[in-house]
Amino acid sequence: MQIKMDYGRSGLTLDVPDSADVFLVRETPALSNETAAIRDALRNPIGSAPLAARVRKGLQVLIVHTDITRATPNDRLLPVILEEIESSGIKKQDITLINALGTHRPQTGSELELMLGKAITEQYNCIQHDAFDDANLGYNGTTSRGHPIHLNRALAQADLTVLTGFIEPHFFAGYSGGPKAILPGLAGAESIYTNHSPEMIAHPRASFNVTAGNPIWEDIHEAALKVKNTFLVNVALNRTGVITGVFAGDLTAAHAKGCEFVQRSSVFTIDTPYDVVITSNSGYPLDQNLYQCVKGMAAARQAVCEGGAILMVAACEEGLPDHGSYADLLRKAGSVEALLRSFSSPDSVCQDSWQVQIQAQVQRDADIFLYSEGLSDAQINASLLHPCRNLPATLEELVKTYGPRVCVLPQGPLTILKAGQQL
Repeated sequence: MQIKMDYGRSGLTLDVPDSADVFLVRETPALSNETAAIRDALRNPIGSAPLAARVRKGLQVLIVHTDITRATPNDRLLPVILEEIESSGIKKQDITLINALGTHRPQTGSELELMLGKAITEQYNCIQHDAFDDANLGYNGTTSRGHPIHLNRALAQADLTVLTGFIEPHFFAGYSGGPKAILPGLAGAESIYTNHSPEMIAHPRASFNVTAGNPIWEDIHEAALKVKNTFLVNVALNRTGVITGVFAGDLTAAHAKGCEFVQRSSVFTIDTPYDVVITSNSGYPLDQNLYQCVKGMAAARQAVCEGGAILMVAACEEGLPDHGSYADLLRKAGSVEALLRSFSSPDSVCQDSWQVQIQAQVQRDADIFLYSEGLSDAQINASLLHPCRNLPATLEELVKTYGPRVCVLPQGPLTILKAGQQL
């Protein structure tokens, strides 16, 4: 049978065995009027006074938004938020929008315009976080685990901070959205490194759809609560990027409601892991580089048997990428075994090491084959993966070598399989 995989900007059709099990996010009705739904959520929030009641003339408002690697519909979400804030007398010059980059690269001017819309980039103060710029970081104490909390000074200067984003399963923080806008979004490198340390990443509860008992999420949540006067606006999306739910109000309560909503559509129970798992990384923008695609590998790991095979399709139009340490860490290690050994020390954390550690953990359990038009065979080999150029031939060989039980995750990490239980 033919299955359309979420791949790059336009998708990829793949022939898979008729006996394969295919898992798609359960259909959730799209909102008939996104603008009206967003406005209603702002005026009838969860555990908070309405957004307009939280501001008044003369206050400084900071709006936090996700970067270009995330699918948040910023250009549709932010105008409604801005209109609601300005209806209470806030002037444009008293509003700042900040790109929550974490350790990711800054966006170009054209990328910001594409993300936010030209009207916003021209009329508002739009800045970008830099996790490595200590001069723009403030110290906010420590978490209960003793991890230092260094956050962008813009948070302390704002009278109200609006945290935006979208909620999906996250491979080590449980879910995206919510407190992740603060850490790692607006945190300093040291805070990100301690939160993403080898010990934290290796914790058995640091996984998809898990918040309670997940040390990474709990650490993130503690750090976010250090920021006073926040208002959350998170959305859920369907496969085409249309909004299916809006969760606004108190950081903790609104995010929890959104996570419950997403879990109902994304988590599936299976009796037995599969021999071969075919996955994507949810298409553009999530598969724009191989670094981001570790999420799809981790989702496949949830479904594959020990010693099985993962076949990933990802466009990687931005390459490995060239920025960051991901590619260098893989190349220098030279083998999965060397990578795993390197993470035995808590001092091994550096930029992107967490992504490499999770990839190594997946490869410890399964072989990974990659089809990507954006990467050469040399790049794929240097990333310690097996290149695939002929999908039908590769899939036929994988079934012969690893076994006949095949599962397909066309939406990659948006669908999470749990063997024997559903969280």
